Amino acid sequence: MMPPSALVPEGISSVALLSELRRLAWGAADILLAYARGEQPPYGFSRALSVDDGGEGPVSAADLAVNRWLLDGLQQAFPLAPWTLLSEETAKEQLVPGEPLAAEWLWILDPLDGTKDFLQGTGEYAVHLALVRNNRPVLGVVLLPALEELWFGLLDDTAGKAWCENRAGQQTPVRLSDRRTPAELVLVASRNHRDQRLEQLLVALEVGQTRSIGSVGGKVATILRGETDLYISLSGTSAPKDWDMAAPEAVLLAAGGAFSHADGRPLVYNSGDVRQAGCLIASHGLLHGDLCERAQRAMATIEPGFAL
Repeated sequence: MMPPSALVPEGISSVALLSELRRLAWGAADILLAYARGEQPPYGFSRALSVDDGGEGPVSAADLAVNRWLLDGLQQAFPLAPWTLLSEETAKEQLVPGEPLAAEWLWILDPLDGTKDFLQGTGEYAVHLALVRNNRPVLGVVLLPALEELWFGLLDDTAGKAWCENRAGQQTPVRLSDRRTPAELVLVASRNHRDQRLEQLLVALEVGQTRSIGSVGGKVATILRGETDLYISLSGTSAPKDWDMAAPEAVLLAAGGAFSHADGRPLVYNSGDVRQAGCLIASHGLLHGDLCERAQRAMATIEPGFAL
């Protein structure tokens, strides 16, 4: 186990934090599964599943209930912790464009990544929690309620540890694939965010099969299980946000995978711009440098001047 000081603020027990994250995560799963079945959710939340299509996507009562459950839970469990809490649902009130939050330690939460999939009943949605220190994640949690999988990733400057748990606390290890040629690679992609540029890029990369799955957390979990090897986010009219990427990135890096811009730059969080724009590549790591080089060359032709 890595030194607790590398993962959490001084005075916070890493053991206590992981225990609380388990409780909060499975509580969030209970809330979402109840909404998905049309049942009364626990912890006093409203049964109505309303949808507001304003802003940048649908927001449901399930989003808001899990958001409140997680924010209140962290605040009540660690009232003196020197961290700041930011979520997708509170960002408009908390953030000023161009100005990072004044926080060395920052929780970045997405209470429901894949809201469209949740509302469509595919089961392909996730909950993301990431603890970021000075713009980079040190701890990530990805919960897949429909699969009853809880992924943890812990990072320090020199090492990482990642694993999956079920409700009983039984742990299973990461199983990154050993596929080593582009033609063998299995790409995981979104159903809702594909365009002609991405299709052209995939042809240029000469990858093999493609699977379509909702939620960034769900996509990265397929890499962690060894089912797929590669995920690409190519910004178009919109871009993913900090809360989409921070937790999945933390778990994948802790597992020994790779996650970067196509030019090799790391993702940066709490920069004053929550958009994670450009060509982002997440992979099992074995061919990451080669894939990034291929993507750079391809994008120079597909869209000259595209900011990687």
